[in-house]
Amino acid sequence: MSHDISEENLPESHGDSHGHAVAVHDDPFADPGLPVHQPRRTDIDERAAQRAERQVSLMFVVSMLATVGFIASYVIFPIDKIVYVFPIGKVSALNFALGLTLGVALFCIGAGAVHWARTLMSDHEIPAERHPIEADDELRADVIEQFKTGAGESGFGRRKMIRNTLIGSMALVPLSGVVLLRDLGPLPEQKLNHTGWEVATPQKPLQLINMNTNEPMKAEDIIVGSLTFAKPEGLEEDAEDFQVQIAKDALMLVRIAPEDIKDTTSRDLGFEGILAYSKICTHVGCPISLYEQQTHHALCPCHQSTFDLADGARVIFGPAGHPLPQLKITTDERGFLVATGDFDEPVGPSFWERKR
Repeated sequence: MSHDISEENLPESHGDSHGHAVAVHDDPFADPGLPVHQPRRTDIDERAAQRAERQVSLMFVVSMLATVGFIASYVIFPIDKIVYVFPIGKVSALNFALGLTLGVALFCIGAGAVHWARTLMSDHEIPAERHPIEADDELRADVIEQFKTGAGESGFGRRKMIRNTLIGSMALVPLSGVVLLRDLGPLPEQKLNHTGWEVATPQKPLQLINMNTNEPMKAEDIIVGSLTFAKPEGLEEDAEDFQVQIAKDALMLVRIAPEDIKDTTSRDLGFEGILAYSKICTHVGCPISLYEQQTHHALCPCHQSTFDLADGARVIFGPAGHPLPQLKITTDERGFLVATGDFDEPVGPSFWERKR
């Protein structure tokens, strides 16, 4: 038996589950169109909408409280306090509190915004044709109109509880960044202008201690062309603040034939050709450790700033901004090298309060 399967006998449409007629296309990639819109519970039940509004507002309030907790953590927890937190183990109480409170604050803002969008804002699907990057006047006007419509449907103006709690949480979160500025430390005041050598006076000088031998030095211990490192008397390596102090007090000694010293002021600050300069580079504070005895040049290994120690340690190459500060030295009645005052300039890199 033969069957007529001509095109005219094929059905042109069939019904879907909702009874709507759907055309049958030969093209399997045809645009199926938007699905039938299904209203949400909050769209048809005002009590559900109010419950969702309270939930969103609660998240924003929790965010505000977490931000306050973040700020309070700076006051409550000392920097060195360690606590045990399961299952992490031992952690800094301050870091843990800051991370937890800031994480909760940001999460609640994001979760509240998502819940708001999914339950209360308009969810009608709107198709839009693709267009060139530069929109025409009609399209721009349409986008502005859609924005106004969306803003109205979001209930931002009508739902004051959500609006006010969102504004409050967004206003408080930036305060976390302001409080973080405390980690920059206290203001330097006069700490950068002085070093451990400041206690030295002509009446009560301070001995120069060899960094390698930990013994005081005599002038005859330093030969022409040598480079020796020193620290102030009383600064011990096992001291709790040794690294902080040596970062400013570190000294390098060179001995140059007096007739080769070009700067007379520098010569007067030294003793029989022995010159005492800060070891801290004036660029970014690296320790200077390279010396070329023929040219009397000291080189910073970090960025190649070069200083002429025979000419007041002036900068002759590199990014350093000013000469190395010099320490006035002499000898005591026993022949040991001593300092009679602090450096003639603040040591290390420039800073805001520096005069030059």
